[in-house]
Amino acid sequence: MARQRSSLSLLAILALLHLYIGVRLLPAMGLGLPGIVIGTLLLALSAALVRIGLGAPNLRRSRWSEQLSWAGLLAMGLFSSLFVLTLLRDVALLVLALFKAGGPVFTRDSAVAVPLVALLVTAIGFVNARRVARVVRVDVPIAGLPPAFDGYSIAQISDIHVGPTIKRPYLNAIVNKVNGLKADAIAVTGDLVDGSVQRLAMHTEPLGRLSAPDGTFFVTGNHEYYSGAEQWIAEVRRLGLRVLMNEHVIRRRGDASLMIAGVTDYTAQLFNPAHKSDPQQAIAGAPGDVAVKILLAHQPRSAPAAAEAGFDLQLSGHTHGGQFFPWNLFVPLQQPFVAGLNRVRSLWVYTSRGTGYWGPPKRFGAPSEITLVRLVAA
Repeated sequence: MARQRSSLSLLAILALLHLYIGVRLLPAMGLGLPGIVIGTLLLALSAALVRIGLGAPNLRRSRWSEQLSWAGLLAMGLFSSLFVLTLLRDVALLVLALFKAGGPVFTRDSAVAVPLVALLVTAIGFVNARRVARVVRVDVPIAGLPPAFDGYSIAQISDIHVGPTIKRPYLNAIVNKVNGLKADAIAVTGDLVDGSVQRLAMHTEPLGRLSAPDGTFFVTGNHEYYSGAEQWIAEVRRLGLRVLMNEHVIRRRGDASLMIAGVTDYTAQLFNPAHKSDPQQAIAGAPGDVAVKILLAHQPRSAPAAAEAGFDLQLSGHTHGGQFFPWNLFVPLQQPFVAGLNRVRSLWVYTSRGTGYWGPPKRFGAPSEITLVRLVAA
């Protein structure tokens, strides 16, 4: 009963937001009554599809479930741009009114422009999201780096979100590209899936082909905990990846040694108190001669604790770089970094924009990436 009320409340909110768009745009377009009726029906359809898109990972399997997921998630992306552009248009009209500028022609033309621009942005965003992520090469200067580890490389993939619209072929292409980099190690920094093992095991199988001399490592993201973390941890291990649960491994080159550690997601304790993220535990028991300490942590906000624990480099994801405007503006409200290489005291933090996408198949201004991180002497 509570779930039904929540669903109705969400649909009511979506209806009101679509009503706002309709009231602000349709009369101003000068389409006449037939145009307003058609526009209203399209907005009503959009509200229904967005509601379906929000529940796509848990949509009951049926003959049309995949098509409905695609339609719902595409509608989510279009609605997002449509709503934001409508707001921006209203702000522009208000400013112009204060200066007694604009006029009926601008009012009409801007109303027509909003859905056209929203469609264009959504189309470009779709192409950006669905193509195989580009390789971003990042050199990280490490003080006192032993010559044996100068040039040591880690291929990082993150936030793939295998689920309603990301399936086996998409992940297969990523795995092929990562293996082609010939990195010393591979790191998968969380949010691999949106859905249960039962639904998605067939689609995550390509991960088993990831190969690197020093191993392939995985840490949980928040979406693993939405999707049954214990089952996914077991499945990822079955595929041959080393899951780092507040623990580390040591890799040696002659007399020099390097640590690759991993922590559970920053919010893991909310789902399982035994999984509380702990960089101190991850580094505990390390040999005293370890020259470089690397931490895999899904969320950038693990960085202060990682710096305190004595790590040299943290590899994170989670933010998607904002994925598309205007959500990139809100990431700093929760995370210290949106993307790229940053510093927290003596700790370097690299935040990936993600290798897949969440929700709408849409990326605009935040391209997906496969990151090749290379250690170099400072």
